[in-house]
Amino acid sequence: MTAANFKVATIQMVSTTDINNNIDTMQALVRKAAKAGAKWVVLPEYWALMGAHEQDKLAIAEAFGEGRLQTLLSELAKALNIVLFSGSIALRSSEDNKVLNSMLVYGEQGELLSRYDKIHLFSYTGIGEKYCEADSIQAGYQVPQLKIGDIQVGQGICYDLRFPELFRAQTPYDVLVLPAAFTYTTGKAHWEVLLRARAIENQCYVIASAQGGRHQNGRTTFGQSMIIDPWGEIISGVGEGEGFALAALDFRRLAEVRSQLPALDHRQLFIRS
Repeated sequence: MTAANFKVATIQMVSTTDINNNIDTMQALVRKAAKAGAKWVVLPEYWALMGAHEQDKLAIAEAFGEGRLQTLLSELAKALNIVLFSGSIALRSSEDNKVLNSMLVYGEQGELLSRYDKIHLFSYTGIGEKYCEADSIQAGYQVPQLKIGDIQVGQGICYDLRFPELFRAQTPYDVLVLPAAFTYTTGKAHWEVLLRARAIENQCYVIASAQGGRHQNGRTTFGQSMIIDPWGEIISGVGEGEGFALAALDFRRLAEVRSQLPALDHRQLFIRS
């Protein structure tokens, strides 16, 4: 794939405790997005299951390279002739009672293009809510690298968004993909501003997919999936609930922004000894 203009879609879900229901919803939304012209489709984090308990993800964890979810995603990408970013699914890890929270990317022929295991694990304690992903997830450690045709792609998952050094380690890239399941509390405060900051500082498109609503397990996620241009402008988005947003990536616009303000060429790192 060359850097010609094409449409992308960000999928937003309100995933349940029923994996079969989530699979049906995911497939319906992806098919609608592809019918609308999307060539890249990005799923949200935890799309397959928002369990009643953190340990529920262990029951659906798959060995890398095999399993129901991986087969489904590969076949769907091929059937629709799209690049499909899996949001995140649970893969088996080397630690007992833990999984890897992983984004797999499938090409237009259903081939696996890349795998990224989430590095930064979310932890938050607020009024009436507490989260600690490290209790059930093993952290990844490899910085992702992905090129689709001549398009460089940056990747992160949810809490990674707060760590700009991860995205700087991947630059330069043209598009940043970030699936998430931000809590309502942290999302309302920080989601949009962090996403726009990543787009501005890296002068790239950002495709951010989210969970967005009240889940069966009692958790509320913020939603607001969006597609942002290299100037930091939101060009398409979803509010709350299920749906998808569609936008065209204009690589002439990307080149224009980088030419007018060549900030990436001006970067310098100062280290005090």
